[in-house]
Amino acid sequence: MATGFDLENFLEMLAAERGAADNTLDGYRRDLEDFSVFLGKTKIANARDDDISAYMSDLTRRGFAESSQARRLSALKQFFKFLYSEGTRRDDPTRTMSAPKKRGTLPKVLTMEDVDRLIETAGGEARKQKGSVAARLRAQRMYTLIEVLYATGLRVSELVALPVRAALRDERLIEIKGKGGKERLVPLSIAAQLAMKTYVALRAEEGAYTKSPWLFPSHGDSGHLTRQHFARELKDLALAAGLDASKVSPHVLRHAFASHLLQNGADLRVVQQLLGHADISTTQIYTHVLDERLRELVENAHPLAQR
Repeated sequence: MATGFDLENFLEMLAAERGAADNTLDGYRRDLEDFSVFLGKTKIANARDDDISAYMSDLTRRGFAESSQARRLSALKQFFKFLYSEGTRRDDPTRTMSAPKKRGTLPKVLTMEDVDRLIETAGGEARKQKGSVAARLRAQRMYTLIEVLYATGLRVSELVALPVRAALRDERLIEIKGKGGKERLVPLSIAAQLAMKTYVALRAEEGAYTKSPWLFPSHGDSGHLTRQHFARELKDLALAAGLDASKVSPHVLRHAFASHLLQNGADLRVVQQLLGHADISTTQIYTHVLDERLRELVENAHPLAQR
């Protein structure tokens, strides 16, 4: 499938000037190639505004969610804005187009009790010290992943790619390189620190992955545990803990981290920084937690609330 020289130039610009990660570049490529397929013989760089309108209607017919349609339109907007700035086109056919409004769906959130059950179940498996070397390492790895994820709220891609040096330091803060190469500091709980050190010590004791630079190494192409593998093992853990596995994922645990912080009085700006959100509007999906906390505060503390 040929999408044109302009697409390759666009992707190179995103990588060189904006530091876009491989996953981001792959996403742009998939979205723009899908548009190219829809256009047929028309070159993507020559598309008109009615082509794009027809494509958006086609996405609706194909059952794409509003969020997916908005992402596709965003990719097209970035692409045609690039062509216009480079002088390849004299107009931007997406300039007046707006994305479909997203429904105000709230993220799935586990209760604190649910997370406690996950951690206790994972910790119990890690403490058994039975079975093969591989089984012991796998159990301790899962316990460490859960402790670190709930303590930090990392994106799953950031979690599985943690360097082993993160476990070898005694500091309560670790440096994370997030989206677009942006760096931030996140705090570690004492339990998470201990879990990391125990896991690395067990690896050393068993002589496993002695030369790996990753905290959660594997024999795959990336050299570290994949997001998909962790997600599957997390589903198994949820079942073992007596939870609905369909409601448990790494991203749901990240939501739990943010929601539970806000429930216990954290500032929204602090949560934004910890999550690595570039814009506070992204974090504002959690304002329902703040609204509930304010309601409870008024009901419990206002002198007229009991009348």
